[in-house]
Amino acid sequence: MIFVTLVKFRKKMTKEFAAATDKVFANLAKQGTKVVGAYWTLGRYDAVIIFDGPDAGAIERAMRSAMAVSDYAATETLVGLKREDAVKLMD
Repeated sequence: MIFVTLVKFRKKMTKEFAAATDKVFANLAKQGTKVVGAYWTLGRYDAVIIFDGPDAGAIERAMRSAMAVSDYAATETLVGLKREDAVKLMD
């Protein structure tokens, strides 16, 4: 399962917070959820993080990750389905 997390910083980004997110990413990796990419962006959101989780349990892990950084960032996570898999769902 693919998860796209949109991030809006609540506070000024610091090296300490960046290090804390590295710990969150490492913890996710230990649980089988891979960070495909993390990007700082211009516009409505400050960052976008793409995760790849092996199962439905990845939803819970994604939520725990968001809660771990909630003092620093507001997040919105989207669940993605590969286009070819979505097409198979069509009649």
